[in-house]
Amino acid sequence: MTAVSDTRPPADPGAVARVPEVRSITGLRIVAAVWVLLFHWKFTPLPDWERVRAFLTPVTDSGHLGVDLFYVISGFVITLTYVDKMGRRPRLGGWLSFWWARICRVWPAYAVVVVLFGIWLLWRRSVDPAFYAYQGVQPDLGWRSWVEQLLLVQLWHRPDFDGASFVGATWSVSAEMAAYVAFPVLALVLHRLKKLPWWVLVAGAVALMAPAALRSYQTGVIYWDYSWLERIFTCFGAGALVCLAVRKLQAGPVSGPRAAAWAPRIAWILVLECVLVVGWAAGRPYDRFATVAVLFPLLVGALALTDRGPSAWLSRPSIVLGGRISYSVYLVHVPVYEIFWTFQKTVPQIAPGGPWTSFLVPNLPVVAIGLGWVLWRFVEEPARRRLRDLGRARRLRRDGARDGYADATMTHAASEHSPAPEQHAATRTERTRVTEQ
Repeated sequence: MTAVSDTRPPADPGAVARVPEVRSITGLRIVAAVWVLLFHWKFTPLPDWERVRAFLTPVTDSGHLGVDLFYVISGFVITLTYVDKMGRRPRLGGWLSFWWARICRVWPAYAVVVVLFGIWLLWRRSVDPAFYAYQGVQPDLGWRSWVEQLLLVQLWHRPDFDGASFVGATWSVSAEMAAYVAFPVLALVLHRLKKLPWWVLVAGAVALMAPAALRSYQTGVIYWDYSWLERIFTCFGAGALVCLAVRKLQAGPVSGPRAAAWAPRIAWILVLECVLVVGWAAGRPYDRFATVAVLFPLLVGALALTDRGPSAWLSRPSIVLGGRISYSVYLVHVPVYEIFWTFQKTVPQIAPGGPWTSFLVPNLPVVAIGLGWVLWRFVEEPARRRLRDLGRARRLRRDGARDGYADATMTHAASEHSPAPEQHAATRTERTRVTEQ
């Protein structure tokens, strides 16, 4: 059975709790990333591959839901890793440590891609001021926009994500950062919800996803003012509730083995249902794909409960590695596509119908995955470790300074009052107690 268990909060609130990795959920991340890659890839002209493109239409047209799947996974993983560590009561130190950990994880690779692609857009604007980014609304490239992009707040004051980001897809990263800012408060609520029965938590997760699914079914509308805000908080919240339900199930001496026995079958059923719903929605006159998102929390929960069935495939080393690089892959795929689309206008060999086009276009997602690995290997992971070490060293220096002040204060008091020799042992004991606090 996959290890998803309660972890006792560490004595040091700034320390990283060691929570076992749920490998199947990590592997699921690359599935979500490739889904989004194919969604944006469909806009590349490819006359020689029309039959293949038609076959992939249900997958490519529904690929925007990879973002929702990412959000559900994020809510699950963040809750699993941090909900116990955050504690039942507000602690500013714990909140700051959490936010710093998320910045270390998200910001370095993001900043590299945004700065490099922002420079590319500046050059493109000098060539064509009217159309330099493949977005319906051209992003502002002024200095205020650069500050917003680098602070990851570019979406927070906008009702729509079109034109919000230099890299079009990174609107979702800005939205997720809003969830990270709110998570310490959410964690206080989650602590109160842990006592609920697992089936109530699962029902709550499905209820969070139901309004968007129902709207998609009835109207086909998937984007509206501040729809990004609803998507991040419903999907993230659904993932968090499912995490609590999984932990509740596994903690029971009877429910744990039963859940592990049933989870592979349920996971296979949910995978099949996702495929069937996407195929059904592809034949509708308008976009009903979002109806499948109501199954995402159930799928994540079923995969987390077992290491058999679909979880076994998702837990393979190559798939898990794909999950680990998925964030970097997500960051680079739009720049790869846009740069290629730009050169298609001026290079006849790769223009639609050109001699190299039918070979290069299907390989664009492969190039994005390869560059994503490079970004993860040489930027994302090294920078994350370095920044975390810097934060840990600063915390140790701060604690050492505080302890040194306590030692100096007690030493000064001892010299003033000149305690008798037999009192020195008590003084040393008190100093030790204060230092440990």
